[in-house]
Amino acid sequence: MQKMSAMNRKLIQNLAETLCKQVKHFDKRETECLIRLFSGLLGEQAERRAAHGLDRVRFRNILHNTFGMTDDMMMDSVFRAFDKDNDTYISVKEWVEGLSVFLRGALDEKIKFCFDVYNLHGDGYISREEMLQMLKDSLIRQPTEEDPDEGIKDIVEIALKKMDHDHDGKVSYSDFEKTVKDENLLLEAFGNCLPDAKSVLAFEQHAFQEPHGH
Repeated sequence: MQKMSAMNRKLIQNLAETLCKQVKHFDKRETECLIRLFSGLLGEQAERRAAHGLDRVRFRNILHNTFGMTDDMMMDSVFRAFDKDNDTYISVKEWVEGLSVFLRGALDEKIKFCFDVYNLHGDGYISREEMLQMLKDSLIRQPTEEDPDEGIKDIVEIALKKMDHDHDGKVSYSDFEKTVKDENLLLEAFGNCLPDAKSVLAFEQHAFQEPHGH
């Protein structure tokens, strides 16, 4: 057993060395901690699933319990943004790369991440329908409104007017990027998909503490 864990430790160190060169924002020790955390999460999954990586359910639990996300559609979209190869599992590389932007990304990286999350159909645009779908879920309806969707449709039109710089009725990546660079507060215009500073701090304190007796 001792020999096995020493071997695992060596594997994790080697992997951390490789990954921290490919990923911004984490040093080798932090990358190692994230790999260990990933490994622990895999240990909670059924073995046949763990072989592929972190599944949607386990990942959504983290988004909900650690980062306070509650919107189902948004959590699924964040999962897709992490899962770059679309195999419905998050590999250790996707985990470290995704967290690098999620926790510490520069504005450019966060713009790209939020756009990927909001581009529900993966076609490179945020359409009127996608905006409606996302805002429907994230806005609190007033029970007195006769047609609550009417108010949301108005907001979608305002968003399009503000973001659709080339006037083609949808928001491309360059439209979104230009809008957010002009007005940073619009980064999460269609729903919360990034953690707040308090959650980031709590996650990092937990993830990056020195392991005891391992």
